[in-house]
Amino acid sequence: MFSKVKSPETWNFDSVSFFETRTEETVSEFCPTMEIPIFTVDAFTNVPFKGNPAAVCLIENELQDDIYQNIAAEMNLSDTAFIIKRKSMDFTSGARFGLRWFTPKSEYPLCGHATLASAAVLFDLKKNVNPVVVFETMSGELNVRQHEEYLIMDFPLNKPKPQDQHEIKELLKAAVGDLPIQDVCYSPAIKNLMIRLADTCNRSDLMSLRPEAETLVRNETTGKIKSLIVTLKGTQTTQSGYDFYSRVFSPWVGVPEDPVTGSAHTVLAAYWSEKLEKKKMMAYQCSTRGGELKLEMRDDGRLDIIGQARIILQGTLRI
Repeated sequence: MFSKVKSPETWNFDSVSFFETRTEETVSEFCPTMEIPIFTVDAFTNVPFKGNPAAVCLIENELQDDIYQNIAAEMNLSDTAFIIKRKSMDFTSGARFGLRWFTPKSEYPLCGHATLASAAVLFDLKKNVNPVVVFETMSGELNVRQHEEYLIMDFPLNKPKPQDQHEIKELLKAAVGDLPIQDVCYSPAIKNLMIRLADTCNRSDLMSLRPEAETLVRNETTGKIKSLIVTLKGTQTTQSGYDFYSRVFSPWVGVPEDPVTGSAHTVLAAYWSEKLEKKKMMAYQCSTRGGELKLEMRDDGRLDIIGQARIILQGTLRI
């Protein structure tokens, strides 16, 4: 029934291809050639497993773009941030760094939660001695400073423009179903479409949305939209104190739903500040993980996004 197994003494190792002598080049393929410090940080929260997780890598010298993209795909979080050292300054004494953000599919022009996470690594872990760090990014220079337990990010405002609903009616249907819509706006700067639900809707309506990623992508193929924001005015009858709520869907860049999105709030703050006639606002993003953002309109036309972050993992990436 069973074939007889030969004893080890009779094995012919010379005939087994698996044990063929490997060249130095072949062996080197399996050996790490670079070690990169890497961290996972939960942004816009002060407790683990809430807010939006971002991976943060400390880069001594610029890498090729495909390496950045491969790392982001490997981490498979909504964003991976790469802090790039400038000149001879280290991560503790330097005040200016390069910063790039990659989703699992592509590089992104602006990311709030991964910027907050990057600043947390520099200030909390590397004990950066400067009161302000400056990140050089695709969206210009972004300053981040500490204030007590909070980090304050100086971000651009991206005021959205009214969008013709008829042109994208199928996309709107895929996003919010039959819920009534009050406004639809678009920010060309970061390719965000914003849908404001009617004030007759409530937070439960917003949280009940389950748009299918494939359907959203199928109904928008022009490349003009990278993220879709659904927002709702806060109610005065609750004790939450939130001026508005939101959710953000980004299947076009490989993120079905982003837990907490700083960049989307550069659009939301510009919109709601005008509608509510307020310069200071509290916002809550109603994802499963959830996150809170403090927003302050600056006199110079920019926006302070204020939040907390928690470093939950640190290690070494070998590539």
